[in-house]
Amino acid sequence: MCGINLIINPKEDGKSTIQKMMQATQHRGPDFSDFCQITEGVWIAGNRLKILDLSAASNQPFWSEDKSCVLVWNGALYNYQDLRNNLLDLGYNFKTNSDSEVLLLWLKHYGSDKIEELKGMFAFIFVNISLQQITIARDPSGEKPLYFYQNEETWCFSSESRGVLAGFGNEIRIDKSQFLPYFYSRHSFPDRSFYHDVSQHLPGKGLTLDFNGKTVHKFEWTQPKLIQDVPSQEEFESKLKDAVLKNFHAERPVGIILSGGADSSLLYRLWTEETGQPVATFTAAFEKKYQAKYKDPVFAKKLTSQFEGFHTEVLVTPEKIQKHWQEYIAGMDQPIGDSAGILTWLIAKEAKEKVQVLISGAGADELFGGYTRHSAFAKYLKNPKFYLQIKKLSENLPLPKPYKKFLNGIDSDPERTFLNFASLMNIPDDEYSKFQQWYPKDAGIFQNALNFDREYYLVNDVLKIHDNVCMTQGIEGRSPYLDFEMIQWTKGFSEDQTLLYSGKKMIKEALENRGFGRIAKRKKIGFGIPIKEWLQENESFRKWVFGTIKEMNAKWAADFPQKMQQIAKAPEKVYKDQFLLVWNLFILASWLKNQ
Repeated sequence: MCGINLIINPKEDGKSTIQKMMQATQHRGPDFSDFCQITEGVWIAGNRLKILDLSAASNQPFWSEDKSCVLVWNGALYNYQDLRNNLLDLGYNFKTNSDSEVLLLWLKHYGSDKIEELKGMFAFIFVNISLQQITIARDPSGEKPLYFYQNEETWCFSSESRGVLAGFGNEIRIDKSQFLPYFYSRHSFPDRSFYHDVSQHLPGKGLTLDFNGKTVHKFEWTQPKLIQDVPSQEEFESKLKDAVLKNFHAERPVGIILSGGADSSLLYRLWTEETGQPVATFTAAFEKKYQAKYKDPVFAKKLTSQFEGFHTEVLVTPEKIQKHWQEYIAGMDQPIGDSAGILTWLIAKEAKEKVQVLISGAGADELFGGYTRHSAFAKYLKNPKFYLQIKKLSENLPLPKPYKKFLNGIDSDPERTFLNFASLMNIPDDEYSKFQQWYPKDAGIFQNALNFDREYYLVNDVLKIHDNVCMTQGIEGRSPYLDFEMIQWTKGFSEDQTLLYSGKKMIKEALENRGFGRIAKRKKIGFGIPIKEWLQENESFRKWVFGTIKEMNAKWAADFPQKMQQIAKAPEKVYKDQFLLVWNLFILASWLKNQ
Protein backbone atom coordinates (compact mmCIF):
# COMPACT_ATOMS: atom_id res chain seq x y z
CA MET A 1 0.00 0.00 0.00
CA CYS A 2 2.69 2.52 0.94
CA GLY A 3 6.23 3.32 1.92
CA ILE A 4 6.94 4.83 5.34
CA ASN A 5 10.03 6.64 6.60
CA LEU A 6 11.21 8.20 9.85
CA ILE A 7 14.47 9.92 10.82
CA ILE A 8 15.31 10.98 14.40
CA ASN A 9 18.39 13.11 15.03
CA PRO A 10 19.78 12.90 11.47
CA LYS A 11 23.53 13.16 11.01
CA GLU A 12 23.05 15.61 8.17
CA ASP A 13 20.34 18.09 7.15
CA GLY A 14 16.98 16.60 8.14
CA LYS A 15 15.03 17.93 5.17
CA SER A 16 17.40 16.54 2.53
CA THR A 17 17.73 13.25 4.45
CA ILE A 18 13.99 12.56 4.66
CA GLN A 19 13.62 13.52 0.99
CA LYS A 20 16.28 10.98 0.03
CA MET A 21 14.48 8.30 2.06
CA MET A 22 11.16 9.19 0.49
CA GLN A 23 12.66 9.05 -3.01
CA ALA A 24 14.24 5.64 -2.28
CA THR A 25 10.77 4.21 -1.55
CA GLN A 26 8.86 6.17 -4.22
CA HIS A 27 7.83 2.97 -6.08
CA ARG A 28 5.86 1.83 -3.03
CA GLY A 29 3.49 4.78 -3.32
CA PRO A 30 3.22 6.08 -6.89
CA ASP A 31 0.03 8.08 -6.23
CA PHE A 32 1.33 10.61 -3.71
CA SER A 33 4.46 11.36 -1.65
CA ASP A 34 5.11 13.96 1.03
CA PHE A 35 7.16 14.61 4.16
CA CYS A 36 6.96 16.85 7.19
CA GLN A 37 9.07 18.05 10.08
CA ILE A 38 7.72 17.28 13.55
CA THR A 39 10.45 18.96 15.61
CA GLU A 40 13.98 20.09 14.90
CA GLY A 41 15.24 16.48 14.99
CA VAL A 42 12.21 14.45 13.85
CA TRP A 43 11.05 14.01 10.24
CA ILE A 44 8.57 11.58 8.65
CA ALA A 45 7.56 10.79 5.08
CA GLY A 46 5.02 8.63 3.32
CA ASN A 47 4.53 7.27 -0.21
CA ARG A 48 0.89 6.44 -0.91
CA LEU A 49 -0.66 3.81 -3.15
CA LYS A 50 -4.37 4.64 -3.10
CA ILE A 51 -6.55 1.62 -2.29
CA LEU A 52 -9.30 2.98 0.01
CA ASP A 53 -10.75 6.51 -0.06
CA LEU A 54 -9.02 7.74 -3.21
CA SER A 55 -9.37 11.40 -2.25
CA ALA A 56 -6.49 13.66 -1.33
CA ALA A 57 -7.93 13.88 2.18
CA SER A 58 -6.38 10.46 2.96
CA ASN A 59 -2.88 11.28 1.74
CA GLN A 60 0.05 10.71 4.04
CA PRO A 61 1.46 11.96 6.33
CA PHE A 62 -2.07 11.83 7.75
CA TRP A 63 -2.81 14.45 10.42
CA SER A 64 -5.51 14.59 13.06
CA GLU A 65 -7.82 17.60 12.77
CA ASP A 66 -6.33 19.23 15.85
CA LYS A 67 -2.76 18.63 14.54
CA SER A 68 -1.86 16.77 17.74
CA CYS A 69 -1.06 13.47 15.98
CA VAL A 70 0.26 12.32 12.62
CA LEU A 71 0.55 8.87 10.99
CA VAL A 72 2.38 7.19 8.14
CA TRP A 73 1.65 3.53 7.62
CA ASN A 74 1.74 0.65 5.16
CA GLY A 75 -0.95 -2.02 4.89
CA ALA A 76 -4.67 -2.52 5.36
CA LEU A 77 -6.91 -2.63 8.43
CA TYR A 78 -9.60 -5.19 7.68
CA ASN A 79 -11.77 -4.54 10.74
CA TYR A 80 -11.64 -0.76 10.39
CA GLN A 81 -15.43 -0.45 10.17
CA ASP A 82 -15.86 -2.11 13.58
CA LEU A 83 -13.14 0.09 15.08
CA ARG A 84 -14.72 3.14 13.48
CA ASN A 85 -18.05 2.35 15.16
CA ASN A 86 -16.27 2.01 18.50
CA LEU A 87 -14.68 5.44 18.00
CA LEU A 88 -17.99 6.99 16.95
CA ASP A 89 -19.47 5.77 20.25
CA LEU A 90 -16.60 7.54 22.01
CA GLY A 91 -17.53 10.80 20.31
CA TYR A 92 -15.02 10.97 17.47
CA ASN A 93 -15.97 12.44 14.09
CA PHE A 94 -14.49 11.41 10.76
CA LYS A 95 -13.55 13.49 7.73
CA THR A 96 -12.71 10.55 5.43
CA ASN A 97 -13.84 6.98 4.72
CA SER A 98 -10.32 5.57 5.05
CA ASP A 99 -8.80 3.02 7.38
CA SER A 100 -5.92 5.49 7.84
CA GLU A 101 -8.10 7.86 9.85
CA VAL A 102 -9.46 4.98 11.92
CA LEU A 103 -5.93 3.80 12.74
CA LEU A 104 -4.77 7.31 13.65
CA LEU A 105 -7.68 8.00 15.98
CA TRP A 106 -7.49 4.52 17.53
CA LEU A 107 -3.82 5.06 18.37
CA LYS A 108 -4.52 8.60 19.57
CA HIS A 109 -7.19 7.34 21.99
CA TYR A 110 -5.68 4.03 23.17
CA GLY A 111 -1.96 4.29 22.40
CA SER A 112 -0.55 0.76 22.39
CA ASP A 113 -3.03 -0.49 25.03
CA LYS A 114 -5.44 -2.02 22.50
CA ILE A 115 -3.01 -2.81 19.71
CA GLU A 116 -4.24 -6.42 19.65
CA GLU A 117 -7.64 -5.24 18.37
CA LEU A 118 -6.10 -4.07 15.08
CA LYS A 119 -6.79 -6.88 12.61
CA GLY A 120 -4.95 -6.51 9.36
CA MET A 121 -1.49 -6.27 7.84
CA PHE A 122 0.56 -3.22 8.71
CA ALA A 123 3.71 -1.43 9.71
CA PHE A 124 3.17 2.07 11.10
CA ILE A 125 4.86 5.16 12.53
CA PHE A 126 2.52 7.17 14.78
CA VAL A 127 3.57 10.49 16.28
CA ASN A 128 1.73 11.90 19.29
CA ILE A 129 2.93 15.49 19.42
CA SER A 130 1.09 16.21 22.66
CA LEU A 131 3.02 13.44 24.44
CA GLN A 132 6.20 14.01 22.38
CA GLN A 133 6.31 10.31 21.58
CA ILE A 134 6.69 8.17 18.45
CA THR A 135 5.27 4.64 18.29
CA ILE A 136 6.56 2.17 15.69
CA ALA A 137 5.04 -1.29 15.22
CA ARG A 138 4.68 -4.19 12.79
CA ASP A 139 1.76 -6.62 12.92
CA PRO A 140 2.24 -10.28 14.02
CA SER A 141 1.67 -11.86 10.59
CA GLY A 142 4.68 -10.04 9.14
CA GLU A 143 3.11 -9.30 5.76
CA LYS A 144 4.60 -5.80 5.58
CA PRO A 145 8.33 -5.20 6.08
CA LEU A 146 10.05 -2.66 8.32
CA TYR A 147 13.80 -1.95 8.59
CA PHE A 148 15.78 0.33 10.87
CA TYR A 149 19.18 1.75 11.80
CA GLN A 150 20.20 2.93 15.25
CA ASN A 151 23.35 4.59 16.51
CA GLU A 152 22.96 6.01 20.01
CA GLU A 153 20.01 8.43 19.67
CA THR A 154 19.93 8.49 15.86
CA TRP A 155 17.22 6.31 14.34
CA CYS A 156 16.10 5.60 10.77
CA PHE A 157 13.01 3.51 9.98
CA SER A 158 11.81 2.60 6.50
CA SER A 159 9.67 0.07 4.64
CA GLU A 160 12.78 -1.04 2.75
CA SER A 161 16.45 -1.37 3.57
CA ARG A 162 17.30 1.01 0.71
CA GLY A 163 15.24 3.69 2.47
CA VAL A 164 17.27 3.19 5.64
CA LEU A 165 20.53 3.38 3.67
CA ALA A 166 19.38 6.67 2.18
CA GLY A 167 18.69 7.91 5.70
CA PHE A 168 21.97 7.39 7.50
CA GLY A 169 24.11 7.92 4.43
CA ASN A 170 26.93 5.47 5.12
CA GLU A 171 28.58 3.64 2.27
CA ILE A 172 27.10 0.22 1.50
CA ARG A 173 28.76 -2.58 3.45
CA ILE A 174 27.60 -6.15 2.93
CA ASP A 175 27.05 -8.18 6.10
CA LYS A 176 29.03 -11.31 5.24
CA SER A 177 27.61 -13.21 8.23
CA GLN A 178 24.30 -13.47 6.35
CA PHE A 179 25.79 -15.75 3.69
CA LEU A 180 25.23 -18.58 6.18
CA PRO A 181 21.42 -18.31 6.58
CA TYR A 182 21.07 -17.43 2.91
CA PHE A 183 22.75 -20.64 1.80
CA TYR A 184 20.61 -22.86 4.03
CA SER A 185 17.37 -20.84 4.23
CA ARG A 186 17.39 -18.56 1.14
CA HIS A 187 17.31 -15.33 3.19
CA SER A 188 19.01 -13.47 6.04
CA PHE A 189 18.18 -14.14 9.67
CA PRO A 190 14.84 -12.51 10.63
CA ASP A 191 16.35 -9.66 12.66
CA ARG A 192 19.14 -8.84 10.19
CA SER A 193 19.62 -7.74 6.61
CA PHE A 194 22.41 -8.08 4.06
CA TYR A 195 23.62 -4.60 5.00
CA HIS A 196 25.74 -3.83 8.04
CA ASP A 197 23.88 -1.58 10.47
CA VAL A 198 20.45 -2.24 8.87
CA SER A 199 18.20 -4.46 11.00
CA GLN A 200 14.66 -5.76 10.64
CA HIS A 201 11.92 -4.79 13.05
CA LEU A 202 10.35 -8.13 13.97
CA PRO A 203 6.64 -8.93 13.48
CA GLY A 204 4.42 -8.41 16.51
CA LYS A 205 6.89 -5.99 18.10
CA GLY A 206 6.35 -2.36 19.04
CA LEU A 207 8.54 0.45 20.26
CA THR A 208 7.80 3.92 21.66
CA LEU A 209 10.52 6.59 21.51
CA ASP A 210 10.62 10.16 22.71
CA PHE A 211 11.58 13.00 20.37
CA ASN A 212 15.21 12.68 21.51
CA GLY A 213 15.39 9.05 20.35
CA LYS A 214 15.28 7.52 23.83
CA THR A 215 13.22 4.37 24.39
CA VAL A 216 10.09 4.96 26.46
CA HIS A 217 8.31 1.64 26.06
CA LYS A 218 8.58 -1.72 24.29
CA PHE A 219 5.63 -4.04 23.70
CA GLU A 220 4.66 -7.14 21.77
CA TRP A 221 1.51 -9.04 20.89
CA THR A 222 0.24 -11.92 18.81
CA GLN A 223 -3.01 -13.49 17.69
CA PRO A 224 -4.52 -15.13 20.81
CA LYS A 225 -5.67 -18.75 20.68
CA LEU A 226 -9.34 -19.29 19.97
CA ILE A 227 -10.20 -22.17 22.31
CA GLN A 228 -12.52 -24.70 20.66
CA ASP A 229 -13.68 -28.30 20.95
CA VAL A 230 -13.66 -29.81 17.46
CA PRO A 231 -12.85 -27.66 14.40
CA SER A 232 -15.38 -28.14 11.62
CA GLN A 233 -15.28 -27.86 7.84
CA GLU A 234 -18.20 -25.44 7.99
CA GLU A 235 -16.32 -23.21 10.42
CA PHE A 236 -13.21 -23.22 8.21
CA GLU A 237 -15.13 -22.24 5.09
CA SER A 238 -17.04 -19.51 6.92
CA LYS A 239 -13.84 -17.93 8.24
CA LEU A 240 -12.11 -18.15 4.88
CA LYS A 241 -15.11 -16.58 3.11
CA ASP A 242 -14.97 -13.68 5.57
CA ALA A 243 -11.22 -13.34 4.96
CA VAL A 244 -11.72 -13.32 1.19
CA LEU A 245 -14.39 -10.63 1.33
CA LYS A 246 -12.25 -8.46 3.62
CA ASN A 247 -9.11 -8.85 1.49
CA PHE A 248 -10.99 -8.10 -1.74
CA HIS A 249 -12.45 -4.91 -0.28
CA ALA A 250 -10.82 -2.03 -2.19
CA GLU A 251 -11.69 0.96 -4.36
CA ARG A 252 -9.13 -0.08 -6.98
CA PRO A 253 -9.29 -3.22 -9.19
CA VAL A 254 -8.32 -6.52 -7.52
CA GLY A 255 -6.80 -9.61 -9.15
CA ILE A 256 -5.60 -13.07 -8.10
CA ILE A 257 -2.39 -14.94 -8.88
CA LEU A 258 -3.74 -18.38 -9.80
CA SER A 259 -1.18 -21.14 -9.52
CA GLY A 260 -3.70 -23.78 -10.53
CA GLY A 261 -3.17 -25.36 -7.11
CA ALA A 262 -5.61 -25.78 -4.25
CA ASP A 263 -4.90 -22.63 -2.24
CA SER A 264 -5.44 -19.86 -4.78
CA SER A 265 -8.15 -21.87 -6.58
CA LEU A 266 -10.27 -22.01 -3.43
CA LEU A 267 -9.90 -18.26 -2.89
CA TYR A 268 -11.10 -17.63 -6.43
CA ARG A 269 -14.00 -20.05 -6.09
CA LEU A 270 -15.18 -18.56 -2.78
CA TRP A 271 -15.11 -15.04 -4.23
CA THR A 272 -17.19 -15.96 -7.30
CA GLU A 273 -19.52 -18.08 -5.16
CA GLU A 274 -20.18 -15.29 -2.69
CA THR A 275 -20.45 -12.38 -5.14
CA GLY A 276 -21.13 -13.80 -8.59
CA GLN A 277 -18.65 -11.22 -9.84
CA PRO A 278 -15.70 -11.93 -12.14
CA VAL A 279 -12.19 -11.00 -11.06
CA ALA A 280 -8.96 -10.67 -13.03
CA THR A 281 -6.75 -13.76 -12.73
CA PHE A 282 -3.13 -14.28 -13.76
CA THR A 283 -1.27 -17.55 -14.29
CA ALA A 284 2.28 -18.31 -15.39
CA ALA A 285 2.66 -20.54 -18.44
CA PHE A 286 5.74 -22.23 -19.87
CA GLU A 287 6.64 -23.61 -23.27
CA LYS A 288 4.55 -26.52 -24.56
CA LYS A 289 7.22 -29.14 -23.95
CA TYR A 290 7.04 -28.40 -20.20
CA GLN A 291 3.25 -28.35 -19.88
CA ALA A 292 2.97 -32.06 -19.10
CA LYS A 293 4.65 -31.30 -15.77
CA TYR A 294 3.74 -27.64 -15.25
CA LYS A 295 -0.04 -27.74 -15.76
CA ASP A 296 -1.04 -24.54 -13.97
CA PRO A 297 -2.65 -22.98 -17.10
CA VAL A 298 -4.79 -26.08 -17.73
CA PHE A 299 -6.32 -26.07 -14.24
CA ALA A 300 -6.58 -22.27 -14.06
CA LYS A 301 -8.38 -22.08 -17.40
CA LYS A 302 -10.94 -24.67 -16.33
CA LEU A 303 -11.52 -22.89 -13.02
CA THR A 304 -12.12 -19.50 -14.69
CA SER A 305 -14.10 -20.72 -17.72
CA GLN A 306 -17.40 -19.25 -16.54
CA PHE A 307 -15.99 -15.71 -16.89
CA GLU A 308 -14.25 -15.49 -20.24
CA GLY A 309 -11.98 -12.54 -20.89
CA PHE A 310 -10.83 -12.02 -17.30
CA HIS A 311 -8.02 -14.61 -17.28
CA THR A 312 -4.46 -13.85 -18.44
CA GLU A 313 -1.68 -16.34 -19.09
CA VAL A 314 1.80 -14.89 -18.70
CA LEU A 315 4.26 -16.81 -20.86
CA VAL A 316 7.61 -17.25 -19.10
CA THR A 317 10.69 -18.37 -21.06
CA PRO A 318 14.44 -18.37 -20.34
CA GLU A 319 14.84 -15.59 -22.90
CA LYS A 320 12.19 -13.45 -21.20
CA ILE A 321 13.84 -13.91 -17.83
CA GLN A 322 17.25 -12.94 -19.23
CA LYS A 323 15.73 -9.88 -20.90
CA HIS A 324 14.16 -8.59 -17.68
CA TRP A 325 16.63 -9.94 -15.12
CA GLN A 326 18.57 -6.74 -14.49
CA GLU A 327 15.37 -4.76 -13.95
CA TYR A 328 14.14 -7.45 -11.56
CA ILE A 329 17.39 -7.51 -9.56
CA ALA A 330 17.55 -3.70 -9.43
CA GLY A 331 14.16 -3.72 -7.70
CA MET A 332 15.14 -6.44 -5.20
CA ASP A 333 15.52 -4.80 -1.81
CA GLN A 334 17.07 -7.89 -0.21
CA PRO A 335 18.23 -11.12 -1.90
CA ILE A 336 15.85 -14.07 -1.51
CA GLY A 337 16.88 -17.31 -3.23
CA ASP A 338 13.48 -18.38 -4.50
CA SER A 339 12.48 -18.74 -8.15
CA ALA A 340 8.95 -17.66 -7.20
CA GLY A 341 10.35 -14.13 -7.08
CA ILE A 342 10.95 -13.62 -10.80
CA LEU A 343 7.74 -15.49 -11.61
CA THR A 344 5.65 -13.21 -9.37
CA TRP A 345 7.49 -10.17 -10.73
CA LEU A 346 6.67 -11.05 -14.35
CA ILE A 347 3.02 -11.63 -13.41
CA ALA A 348 2.84 -8.35 -11.48
CA LYS A 349 4.46 -6.47 -14.37
CA GLU A 350 1.64 -7.57 -16.65
CA ALA A 351 -1.07 -7.35 -14.00
CA LYS A 352 -0.38 -3.68 -13.19
CA GLU A 353 -2.15 -2.68 -16.40
CA LYS A 354 -5.39 -4.08 -14.95
CA VAL A 355 -5.21 -4.17 -11.13
CA GLN A 356 -3.68 -2.42 -8.11
CA VAL A 357 -4.24 -5.28 -5.62
CA LEU A 358 -2.97 -8.85 -6.13
CA ILE A 359 -4.28 -11.69 -3.98
CA SER A 360 -2.14 -14.79 -3.34
CA GLY A 361 -2.62 -18.12 -1.57
CA ALA A 362 0.38 -17.50 0.71
CA GLY A 363 0.09 -18.92 4.21
CA ALA A 364 -2.15 -21.90 3.49
CA ASP A 365 0.71 -24.42 3.51
CA GLU A 366 2.12 -23.07 6.76
CA LEU A 367 -1.23 -23.02 8.57
CA PHE A 368 -2.51 -26.37 7.31
CA GLY A 369 0.65 -28.46 6.83
CA GLY A 370 0.74 -28.48 3.03
CA TYR A 371 4.43 -28.86 2.23
CA THR A 372 6.10 -32.17 1.46
CA ARG A 373 8.33 -31.63 4.48
CA HIS A 374 5.23 -31.51 6.69
CA SER A 375 3.99 -34.92 5.54
CA ALA A 376 7.55 -36.30 5.88
CA PHE A 377 7.80 -34.91 9.42
CA ALA A 378 4.40 -36.33 10.39
CA LYS A 379 5.55 -39.73 9.09
CA TYR A 380 8.78 -39.47 11.10
CA LEU A 381 6.92 -38.54 14.30
CA LYS A 382 4.89 -41.75 14.18
CA ASN A 383 8.02 -43.86 14.78
CA PRO A 384 11.32 -41.90 15.09
CA LYS A 385 13.33 -44.91 16.27
CA PHE A 386 12.25 -46.97 13.26
CA TYR A 387 13.37 -44.29 10.81
CA LEU A 388 16.64 -43.75 12.63
CA GLN A 389 17.33 -47.45 12.27
CA ILE A 390 16.38 -47.39 8.56
CA LYS A 391 18.72 -44.42 8.08
CA LYS A 392 21.60 -46.37 9.62
CA LEU A 393 20.94 -49.50 7.57
CA SER A 394 20.56 -47.65 4.26
CA GLU A 395 23.60 -45.38 4.39
CA ASN A 396 25.34 -47.14 1.49
CA LEU A 397 22.28 -48.15 -0.51
CA PRO A 398 21.51 -46.44 -3.88
CA LEU A 399 18.09 -45.11 -2.87
CA PRO A 400 15.98 -42.70 -4.99
CA LYS A 401 16.80 -39.05 -4.23
CA PRO A 402 13.57 -38.18 -2.33
CA TYR A 403 14.09 -41.12 0.04
CA LYS A 404 17.76 -40.26 0.44
CA LYS A 405 16.96 -36.64 1.32
CA PHE A 406 14.29 -37.75 3.80
CA LEU A 407 16.59 -40.22 5.59
CA ASN A 408 19.60 -37.86 5.56
CA GLY A 409 17.59 -35.24 7.42
CA ILE A 410 16.48 -37.54 10.22
CA ASP A 411 17.92 -36.96 13.68
CA SER A 412 17.05 -38.25 17.16
CA ASP A 413 15.91 -34.70 17.98
CA PRO A 414 12.58 -33.90 16.24
CA GLU A 415 13.40 -30.18 16.18
CA ARG A 416 16.66 -30.77 14.37
CA THR A 417 14.97 -33.20 12.02
CA PHE A 418 12.47 -30.58 10.89
CA LEU A 419 15.12 -27.87 10.58
CA ASN A 420 16.98 -30.23 8.24
CA PHE A 421 13.79 -30.90 6.26
CA ALA A 422 13.14 -27.14 6.00
CA SER A 423 16.68 -26.25 4.88
CA LEU A 424 18.25 -26.62 1.46
CA MET A 425 20.95 -28.80 3.05
CA ASN A 426 21.45 -30.26 6.53
CA ILE A 427 22.74 -27.56 8.87
CA PRO A 428 26.31 -28.25 10.21
CA ASP A 429 26.71 -28.97 13.92
CA ASP A 430 28.82 -25.88 14.60
CA GLU A 431 26.22 -23.56 13.05
CA TYR A 432 23.05 -25.24 14.27
CA SER A 433 22.45 -23.02 17.33
CA LYS A 434 22.19 -19.92 15.12
CA PHE A 435 19.13 -21.42 13.41
CA GLN A 436 17.76 -23.16 16.49
CA GLN A 437 17.19 -19.84 18.28
CA TRP A 438 14.42 -19.06 15.77
CA TYR A 439 12.58 -22.31 16.36
CA PRO A 440 9.32 -21.97 18.40
CA LYS A 441 8.96 -24.05 21.55
CA ASP A 442 5.59 -23.08 22.99
CA ALA A 443 3.29 -25.66 21.34
CA GLY A 444 3.22 -29.32 20.30
CA ILE A 445 6.07 -30.86 18.30
CA PHE A 446 4.23 -30.76 14.96
CA GLN A 447 2.65 -27.38 15.72
CA ASN A 448 6.08 -25.91 16.45
CA ALA A 449 7.24 -27.10 13.02
CA LEU A 450 4.33 -25.33 11.29
CA ASN A 451 4.88 -22.22 13.43
CA PHE A 452 8.55 -22.19 12.43
CA ASP A 453 7.59 -22.24 8.77
CA ARG A 454 5.06 -19.47 9.30
CA GLU A 455 7.28 -17.21 11.41
CA TYR A 456 10.65 -17.88 9.75
CA TYR A 457 10.22 -19.09 6.17
CA LEU A 458 6.87 -17.54 5.24
CA VAL A 459 7.66 -14.06 6.59
CA ASN A 460 11.20 -13.84 5.26
CA ASP A 461 10.77 -15.64 1.93
CA VAL A 462 7.22 -15.89 0.55
CA LEU A 463 5.73 -12.70 2.03
CA LYS A 464 8.88 -10.64 1.46
CA ILE A 465 8.87 -11.66 -2.19
CA HIS A 466 5.15 -10.94 -2.59
CA ASP A 467 5.47 -7.50 -1.02
CA ASN A 468 8.70 -6.52 -2.76
CA VAL A 469 7.85 -7.54 -6.33
CA CYS A 470 4.28 -6.21 -6.14
CA MET A 471 5.48 -2.88 -4.79
CA THR A 472 8.04 -2.48 -7.59
CA GLN A 473 5.02 -2.45 -9.92
CA GLY A 474 2.87 -0.16 -7.73
CA ILE A 475 0.62 -3.03 -6.59
CA GLU A 476 -0.47 -4.07 -3.10
CA GLY A 477 -0.13 -7.78 -2.28
CA ARG A 478 -2.64 -9.46 0.05
CA SER A 479 -2.94 -12.96 1.55
CA PRO A 480 -6.41 -13.96 2.88
CA TYR A 481 -5.18 -17.14 4.57
CA LEU A 482 -3.24 -14.91 6.97
CA ASP A 483 -6.36 -13.17 8.18
CA PHE A 484 -6.05 -12.42 11.91
CA GLU A 485 -9.03 -14.59 12.82
CA MET A 486 -7.90 -17.50 10.62
CA ILE A 487 -4.53 -17.61 12.38
CA GLN A 488 -6.26 -17.24 15.74
CA TRP A 489 -8.56 -20.14 14.89
CA THR A 490 -5.78 -22.53 13.81
CA LYS A 491 -3.80 -21.64 16.94
CA GLY A 492 -6.65 -23.13 18.94
CA PHE A 493 -6.16 -26.59 17.38
CA SER A 494 -4.70 -29.26 19.61
CA GLU A 495 -1.56 -31.08 18.48
CA ASP A 496 -3.68 -34.07 17.40
CA GLN A 497 -6.08 -31.85 15.49
CA THR A 498 -3.21 -30.07 13.73
CA LEU A 499 -1.87 -33.45 12.60
CA LEU A 500 -5.34 -34.69 11.64
CA TYR A 501 -6.05 -31.72 9.36
CA SER A 502 -2.53 -31.46 7.92
CA GLY A 503 -2.05 -31.99 4.23
CA LYS A 504 -4.54 -29.12 3.77
CA LYS A 505 -7.47 -31.51 4.20
CA MET A 506 -9.99 -28.72 4.78
CA ILE A 507 -8.90 -26.78 1.70
CA LYS A 508 -9.07 -29.90 -0.45
CA GLU A 509 -12.45 -30.95 0.91
CA ALA A 510 -13.84 -27.49 0.15
CA LEU A 511 -12.70 -27.84 -3.47
CA GLU A 512 -14.00 -31.39 -3.81
CA ASN A 513 -17.40 -30.31 -2.50
CA ARG A 514 -17.48 -27.73 -5.29
CA GLY A 515 -16.60 -30.17 -8.06
CA PHE A 516 -12.89 -29.39 -8.28
CA GLY A 517 -11.48 -32.68 -7.04
CA ARG A 518 -8.81 -32.77 -9.77
CA ILE A 519 -7.34 -29.52 -8.45
CA ALA A 520 -7.56 -30.79 -4.86
CA LYS A 521 -5.67 -33.95 -5.78
CA ARG A 522 -2.92 -32.27 -7.82
CA LYS A 523 0.60 -33.23 -6.84
CA LYS A 524 2.34 -30.23 -5.27
CA ILE A 525 5.27 -29.02 -7.39
CA GLY A 526 5.66 -25.57 -5.91
CA PHE A 527 5.38 -22.11 -7.45
CA GLY A 528 8.47 -21.46 -9.52
CA ILE A 529 10.21 -21.80 -12.86
CA PRO A 530 11.55 -25.01 -14.51
CA ILE A 531 15.10 -24.41 -13.31
CA LYS A 532 16.23 -28.01 -13.65
CA GLU A 533 14.95 -28.37 -17.21
CA TRP A 534 16.30 -25.02 -18.38
CA LEU A 535 19.75 -25.64 -16.92
CA GLN A 536 19.93 -29.06 -18.55
CA GLU A 537 18.55 -28.11 -21.97
CA ASN A 538 19.48 -24.47 -22.59
CA GLU A 539 23.21 -23.93 -22.98
CA SER A 540 22.99 -20.14 -23.18
CA PHE A 541 20.92 -20.00 -20.00
CA ARG A 542 23.28 -22.41 -18.25
CA LYS A 543 26.40 -20.39 -19.15
CA TRP A 544 24.73 -17.19 -18.00
CA VAL A 545 23.85 -18.68 -14.60
CA PHE A 546 27.18 -20.45 -14.02
CA GLY A 547 29.25 -17.46 -15.16
CA THR A 548 27.50 -15.09 -12.76
CA ILE A 549 28.00 -17.50 -9.84
CA LYS A 550 31.70 -17.97 -10.59
CA GLU A 551 32.18 -14.23 -10.83
CA MET A 552 30.73 -13.91 -7.32
CA ASN A 553 32.86 -16.77 -6.06
CA ALA A 554 36.06 -15.08 -7.22
CA LYS A 555 35.28 -12.09 -4.98
CA TRP A 556 33.43 -13.52 -1.98
CA ALA A 557 34.40 -17.20 -1.61
CA ALA A 558 36.50 -16.67 1.53
CA ASP A 559 33.37 -15.51 3.38
CA PHE A 560 31.12 -18.40 2.31
CA PRO A 561 30.25 -21.48 4.38
CA GLN A 562 32.27 -24.51 3.22
CA LYS A 563 29.44 -26.21 1.30
CA MET A 564 28.57 -22.93 -0.36
CA GLN A 565 32.18 -22.53 -1.53
CA GLN A 566 32.13 -25.96 -3.15
CA ILE A 567 28.97 -25.29 -5.15
CA ALA A 568 29.91 -21.72 -6.12
CA LYS A 569 33.30 -22.87 -7.36
CA ALA A 570 31.93 -25.50 -9.74
CA PRO A 571 28.13 -25.26 -10.20
CA GLU A 572 28.38 -27.34 -13.38
CA LYS A 573 29.30 -30.38 -11.28
CA VAL A 574 26.22 -30.33 -9.06
CA TYR A 575 23.41 -28.56 -10.91
CA LYS A 576 21.56 -31.72 -11.94
CA ASP A 577 20.99 -32.71 -8.29
CA GLN A 578 21.32 -29.31 -6.58
CA PHE A 579 19.57 -27.03 -9.06
CA LEU A 580 17.70 -25.15 -6.30
CA LEU A 581 20.95 -24.33 -4.53
CA VAL A 582 22.51 -23.25 -7.82
CA TRP A 583 19.61 -20.88 -8.51
CA ASN A 584 19.82 -19.65 -4.93
CA LEU A 585 23.48 -18.67 -5.51
CA PHE A 586 22.68 -17.12 -8.88
CA ILE A 587 20.18 -14.72 -7.32
CA LEU A 588 22.68 -13.73 -4.63
CA ALA A 589 25.45 -13.29 -7.20
CA SER A 590 23.22 -11.06 -9.34
CA TRP A 591 22.17 -8.97 -6.33
CA LEU A 592 25.75 -8.52 -5.08
CA LYS A 593 26.87 -7.50 -8.56
CA ASN A 594 24.08 -4.91 -8.71
CA GLN A 595 25.30 -3.35 -5.43
